Amino acid sequence: MAQDSNPSFVLRAVKDVALEDRPVPALKDPWDVRVRISETGICGSDVHYWQRGRIGDFVLESPIVLGHESSGVIEEVGSAVRNLKVGQRVAVEPGVPCRHCNYCRSGSYNLCPDTVFAATPPHDGTLSKYYITQSDYCYPIASHMDLEEGAMVEPVAVAVQITKVGRVRPNQSIVVFGCGPIGLLCQAVSKAYAARTVIGVDISQSRLDFARVFGADGVFLPPARPEGVDECEWSARVAGMIKEQFGLGEGPDVVIEATGAQACIQAGVHLTRKGGVYVQAGMGKENVVFPITTACIRDLTIRGSIRYTTGCYPTAVDLIASGKVDVKRLVTDRYDFENAEEAFELVRQGRENVIKVIIHGYRD
Repeated sequence: MAQDSNPSFVLRAVKDVALEDRPVPALKDPWDVRVRISETGICGSDVHYWQRGRIGDFVLESPIVLGHESSGVIEEVGSAVRNLKVGQRVAVEPGVPCRHCNYCRSGSYNLCPDTVFAATPPHDGTLSKYYITQSDYCYPIASHMDLEEGAMVEPVAVAVQITKVGRVRPNQSIVVFGCGPIGLLCQAVSKAYAARTVIGVDISQSRLDFARVFGADGVFLPPARPEGVDECEWSARVAGMIKEQFGLGEGPDVVIEATGAQACIQAGVHLTRKGGVYVQAGMGKENVVFPITTACIRDLTIRGSIRYTTGCYPTAVDLIASGKVDVKRLVTDRYDFENAEEAFELVRQGRENVIKVIIHGYRD
């Protein structure tokens, strides 16, 4: 393809993706920058749009470029840009909010209704040779970090937000349901914040084995529910098993649910100590059977977590740069840009030994 082309990985319709040569995007605003994308991680939401065409209110109605976990090199800056220079290596925060609404002004810009978020319909994502964004949503990475680590800043920032809404503090006990990329990173970030005990829960033994050497102090494989036992009752019993096995007394200070599975949600609520914090980060079925009476009589703080808020991205960069969160160990598979569909297919299959898949940027 020509030097002035912009190869892009496009979701044309549900289950229909293709490489297209699109025009090179031009700067439209004095604060814009053009990034040459270097590395992109695949997120479950990308796969969800590919397979089903919608997440909640966000519905695919026209073709979009996929991808939102990216790093790259600044190739052009707008006339007003002072914080970045051509040639700088950056992590790209994929959502640019309006900056003017009450949510933005309070720091909770993840709730801004006018956010332009990469690869969320109708907005194009970052799996292109070039991507235009605003300069204040690009974060320089340390000289000793590589661009693959730069792409991993995004999922670390998600974990930073989850631990932020969970009010994770030193000397606490934390239980994380799910040992996929986000669950593993929540465990690692909690340990970086000096949590006393971090426990990972999953139904995959191989993922638990990885969690044990990555960020968890202990791991738990829930036994299968016996035939004839009610799911709600069994979830409460599983919570009791976790408390007993790890000496958690009345329960952990914080429970982070990163699977979206109904059984885990139920067990997590039963597990959290009185006055503790339960954070829902995983998304599965839109509606579940929820033990609301338990949550009420235990005076639980129940929080949802979405994307990131003020300070999450800089914190994520620092956690990686300092070596406190070793994201390179999460990357199990790497693909060239031309083989992006194969990479997505691998993630769709949901194999236990696949944790994070990275797509290299387009190479001339």
